[in-house]
Amino acid sequence: MRDLFRPGRSVAYGCEAMIATSHTLATAAGLSVLREGGNAVDAALAAVAVQCVVEPQMTGIGGDCFVLYAPANGDVVALNGSGRAPAAATVAKLGEFGLTGDIPQTSPHAITIPGAISGWTKLHGDYGSVPLDRLFRDAIAYAENGYPVTQRVAADWALAAPLLAQDEGARSAFLAGGHALREGDRHAQPKLAERFREIARDGAAAFYRGEVAESLVRRLKALGGLHTLDDFAEAETAAFYATPIKGEFRGYDVYQCPPNGQGVAALMILNILGGFELLDDLPLAERIHLHAEATKLAYHHRDALVGDFDHLPHPVETLLSDETTAILRRRLRRETAMAPSLWHEPEHKDTVYLCVVDRDGNAVSFINSIFSSFGSTRYDPETGVLLHNRGASFRLIEGHPNAIGPKKRPMHTIIPAMLRKGGRNVMPFGVMGGHYQAAGHAAFLSGVLDRGLDLQAAIDAPRSFAFDGVLSVEPTVDAGTIESLRSYGHKVAIAETPIGGAQAIWIDAEKGLLKGGSDPRKDGAAIGF
Repeated sequence: MRDLFRPGRSVAYGCEAMIATSHTLATAAGLSVLREGGNAVDAALAAVAVQCVVEPQMTGIGGDCFVLYAPANGDVVALNGSGRAPAAATVAKLGEFGLTGDIPQTSPHAITIPGAISGWTKLHGDYGSVPLDRLFRDAIAYAENGYPVTQRVAADWALAAPLLAQDEGARSAFLAGGHALREGDRHAQPKLAERFREIARDGAAAFYRGEVAESLVRRLKALGGLHTLDDFAEAETAAFYATPIKGEFRGYDVYQCPPNGQGVAALMILNILGGFELLDDLPLAERIHLHAEATKLAYHHRDALVGDFDHLPHPVETLLSDETTAILRRRLRRETAMAPSLWHEPEHKDTVYLCVVDRDGNAVSFINSIFSSFGSTRYDPETGVLLHNRGASFRLIEGHPNAIGPKKRPMHTIIPAMLRKGGRNVMPFGVMGGHYQAAGHAAFLSGVLDRGLDLQAAIDAPRSFAFDGVLSVEPTVDAGTIESLRSYGHKVAIAETPIGGAQAIWIDAEKGLLKGGSDPRKDGAAIGF
């Protein structure tokens, strides 16, 4: 039990159904659908639609999605709703535009054809039970009439204001009098309400064909993009189902979407950590060190080897094999921070997550993203669509698995997850936070399964992230632990903003209970009934 004298959150409980999101208005929207008899997919779509309005810095219909759907009795299904590069996009072509390193956040070449709406409509058509006009009702109302800006959203908004100011459309839509909206301000997006109505009426075609697609292509071409109407038309049905990948951790099956997502990195971290005892009495510095070293090894492989599934140099099974795990585990030093290396020795960022469990035990793990804060910050005032910048993840290196190419999907950081045991659903869960997500999955699961923390305590626990040569730790990590980490050889930095955010729902079949947690680093809640 948590210390009730200290600020904090208790685990949420329910008996029939539960939803957990990063925004209370989204949680409320999904909860009302569940109360009316809608299923987990229905509730997830209602909630994510609201998030596309009330968390514009994190997600939108101009972004991408990944989903794991786990029916109570049946196999887990992975939905890939990520967008592809234009057919004309190549490393050589972008080189003609002077791009040879990273693709800038605001570049039109960072904008792949958004895949979210293709994913939403496919998922709804196959598994939904409530009409889209009902599911989008709250999102339409908030977009048309306005919603209050919450505390965390306002903080992110302020940080993004300089970039928003550089785009005329974004400036008019998201800066009031040249300033970011503040906590408690009311914000509306009436054009977005129109898009939701059209998608509810006409399906994905309302986004990928006709006037909306024409306007988006004009906007992108004016910015120098390579996008065409054919690219958008093909994207209408581009979302697809795939067989999930899975690993084992402490007797449970952990499901992830296959690449182009980074779920394989989460499973690699868990595989490495599976060889160590990480019980609650382990000193925090040692726990953070082991997690950091496993993360560095897994992410090194991710960056070198993961991209579009059709362009992987090695099967996922190879990266997750016992042989690879044993090699990587041997390279981890308990006393010293080391540089990572690939197993075969070659020479050579913002998101919303939600989960739902319905009265029949069906579970959904759902993530939707525009990548960087406010995505590309490229906004089309004619349609009200803010475009993501997921293409910034592409590499401009010929022959690299994640090199940009015609109709390729970039490596994605967004990864929903599902925990099962004996073929039964145990927990949909996810961790937001750009590159942190794979590391966050492993840390959260270890907190629950190794340390015996309840969901909320595991979410609340101080976070750390080893990335790009720096070990970032939240200010809640004590000074003694930080000094110990430095003695290992880590370059430690105190995080200036919270590291990620998480939601999870645990299904206690024996007691007939649902237990939910939602991250206090965001503005959301887990609620059941």
